[in-house]
Amino acid sequence: MRAIMVMYDSLNRHMLAPYGCDWTQTPQFTRLAEHAVTFDNCWVGSMPCMPARRELHTGRYNFLHRSWGPLEPFDDSMPEQLKNAGIHTHLISDHYHYWEDGGATYHQRYTTWDCVRGQEGDNWAPLVGFDGGPRPHRNICGEPADRWVEQDFANRTRMPEAACQPQCRTFQKGLDFLRENHGRDNWFLQIETFDPHEPFFVQPEYDARFPDGYQGPFCDWPDYRPVNDQDSPEFIDHMRRRYAALLSMCDENLGRILDAMDEYDLWKDTLLIVNTDHGFLLTEHGQWAKCHCPFYGEVAHTPLFIWDPRTGRQGVRASSLVQTIDLPATLLEFFGQPLPPDMQGRPLRPVLERDELVHEAGLFGIFGGQVCCTDGQWVYMRSPVPGNQPRYEYTLMPTRHGGRRAFIHNEILQRMQLHPAFSFTKGVPVLRLPSENWISQAEYPTMLFRMDQDPAQLHSVNDPEQEARMLALMARLMRENDCPPEQFQRMGIKIS
Repeated sequence: MRAIMVMYDSLNRHMLAPYGCDWTQTPQFTRLAEHAVTFDNCWVGSMPCMPARRELHTGRYNFLHRSWGPLEPFDDSMPEQLKNAGIHTHLISDHYHYWEDGGATYHQRYTTWDCVRGQEGDNWAPLVGFDGGPRPHRNICGEPADRWVEQDFANRTRMPEAACQPQCRTFQKGLDFLRENHGRDNWFLQIETFDPHEPFFVQPEYDARFPDGYQGPFCDWPDYRPVNDQDSPEFIDHMRRRYAALLSMCDENLGRILDAMDEYDLWKDTLLIVNTDHGFLLTEHGQWAKCHCPFYGEVAHTPLFIWDPRTGRQGVRASSLVQTIDLPATLLEFFGQPLPPDMQGRPLRPVLERDELVHEAGLFGIFGGQVCCTDGQWVYMRSPVPGNQPRYEYTLMPTRHGGRRAFIHNEILQRMQLHPAFSFTKGVPVLRLPSENWISQAEYPTMLFRMDQDPAQLHSVNDPEQEARMLALMARLMRENDCPPEQFQRMGIKIS
C-alpha cells in the first residue's frame, strides 16, 4: 500500500475550475477531479497553519485548548504511528513554520523529511543590510513588517527562475522520491507547499497570463485587515490576478504529480489526497486574508480531492460533511492501522464508496475567537461575551507563532498554574496560561447562514429555532472535545 498527500496552503476552493471558477487557469485540478472524488462539503477545523497541522497529525480539534504551537508530548501523531508500524513516511515541505519554535516537533515524527527554504519572510538569504526590494511598495504583513518584507525580497534574489522557487523545488523532490521508490511498497509521501499563500510571488511569465491595468506601488503581499479607502478597484483586481498567477504554478506542479501517477501506474494501488489547510479572502465580505475576521466560506469551506484505489470511484462528487481531522483517520485506515482512542476524525472510506454520512456536525475556529459549527447546510458563527474572558491556554510547549514572539512571554509564564490532565493528555497534567491579548475576530457579531440558499454568506439569518439547534450541536461537540469549562462561560453557553 502506498499513499501520497499533496497539500497546499491558502488554496481557494472558489478559484478552482472543479468548483465553478471560469477565469483562473487550473486544468490540472480539472484533470484531478476527473480521476478522483471531489468533496463539496469539506471544512476546516482549527485555524490557521500549525493548528491545522496538529489536527492533521492527531485527528482532533486544537483551537479549544491552545493557540498556534508544536505537537504536544502526549499527542498521537499519524505519521509516527505509521512509521512505528513499518510504513515509511516522508515529508517534503517548504512550509517554513515547521522549522520555527512554534512548530518544531512535527517533522521529526516522520521516518525521513526534507525542508526547502525561502518562502515568505523565512530567515534564509544572508544578505547583510539588504534593501534591494522594489520602491515604492505596498507589501506588508506581520511585525516588524519592514524586516520581514525585506527578508522576503532578499530571498527572491536566490530565485531567478521558476525552477528555483520553493514550490517547484518541493515538487521536484517529491518527483525524485517517486522515481526512486515507486516500485517499493509501504510508504506515505507528503508533498506540502506554502503556496498559494501570500506573497503571491511568481516569475514574469506567470504574471503575464493575468495582465491588468494597475499602475500603483508594487504589491503582491496584502495585509491582514478590512478593506479601506486605499484599496481601489484596480488594486483589488491586481491582487486577485496575482493570486491567480501563483495558482497557475500550483496547478502545473500538480500536473507533474499526476503525470508521475500515470508513468509509474500508481493509480492501481496508491491513495492520493489533494487538500489545503484553509482558504484566503481577497476582499470578499470587505476583508483581506484571514484570522482577524470571521471565517467565511472563502476561508473555512475548502477543496478536497481523494482517489482511493480500493473503491475506484472517479469523476464523482461527495456531499457529506468532512473536515481536516478526518484525513489522518483516513490514512490510518488505508494502511490497516487502528485509530488512537482520542482521535475524533473518521475514516472517509464510507464517503468515498457511497457518500455515507460520517459526521452530523463539525466545529471550526481559532483560539480565543469565534466558535463556529456547521452541519453541512447551516453555519453558525458564535462570538464570545463582551470582554472575551475567561480564557486560558493549556500546553506543555509554551511557544506560539514564530519570530520574536515565539516564546510565550515571561509575564504570562509567571502566572501559569498546573492543571489536571484532560481526557486526551494520557494522564499528564498541563500548564494553564492566562490569555489576555485582544482578538479582533471576537468583536464581530454572532451570525447564522443557510449555505444551500446563501452560499456566499451575504445575509445572516434570524431563525431562533435553527440557532438553538446549532448551539446545541456546538455545545455537544465541545463537550466531546473535553473542552475547558471556561470556554462555555466565554461563549455564553450554559452547561447542562
